[in-house]
Amino acid sequence: MRAAVLGRPVGHSLSPALHRAAYAALGLADWTYDALDIGAEDLPVLLAGLDEEWRGFSVTMPCKQAAVDVADVVEPLPRLLHAANTLVRTPEGWRAENTDVTGIGMALQLAGVEEAGTAVVIGGGGTAAAAAVALASLGAEHVEVVVRDPARAGDVLAVLDTLGVPRTVTPLGEAALDAPLVVSTVPIEAQPALLALPWRGDHTLLDVLYAPWPTVVAERVADLGGTVAGGLDVLFWQATVQVELMTGLPAPIEAMRTALDAAVASR
Repeated sequence: MRAAVLGRPVGHSLSPALHRAAYAALGLADWTYDALDIGAEDLPVLLAGLDEEWRGFSVTMPCKQAAVDVADVVEPLPRLLHAANTLVRTPEGWRAENTDVTGIGMALQLAGVEEAGTAVVIGGGGTAAAAAVALASLGAEHVEVVVRDPARAGDVLAVLDTLGVPRTVTPLGEAALDAPLVVSTVPIEAQPALLALPWRGDHTLLDVLYAPWPTVVAERVADLGGTVAGGLDVLFWQATVQVELMTGLPAPIEAMRTALDAAVASR
């Protein structure tokens, strides 16, 4: 059986280390997991040419929306987000799933967040939308969406509206970060702009990036005495669900964590 992570670029991905460790621990000696560098436009052709030995894909940027569009079956969560990070072969064809929400939710809980209350999401892309769902599942009472261009926050706002979570949108330069919980989903090149925000020692920050780590914003919040969680926890927990979806077996948590720690240490 075969599986892979696909996207562009994928050379930096730690998913192969996680999934290969899972297969070894589960005794799936005939399973392999690779990294395929493809763009969104390549996805329909790729899927059409695969035989039955291909069981699933971890999907990263820029292919998450395309994965929803080409799937034969789309679960409610990826349909809501119009983004899938997982494709699983089923008798009905390829099924689109989204495990990012689980990963973000677990990372927040491990950081001590039992209830979201009021929160800030920085960013307006697919990961920000997944964060909005995770916050809603933790009982968020209000979410402020902070973006450089408010016109690009439509997808996140639509998700919050669908879930019935009150929300506001604020330009990045005007953000006060009044809420105690902040989730940053912006890419590494946008990190310097976040340093100008009024971070405090009572903030809990989940920065979904994991390479390089710590990010400059994570360092700032930690130096102020705040609580910081990173993207490695998001990556890990979303991968455990992917393993279960693709293999039908319980994810070997300890083996996968050991493999992730070793992969990070070797970089």
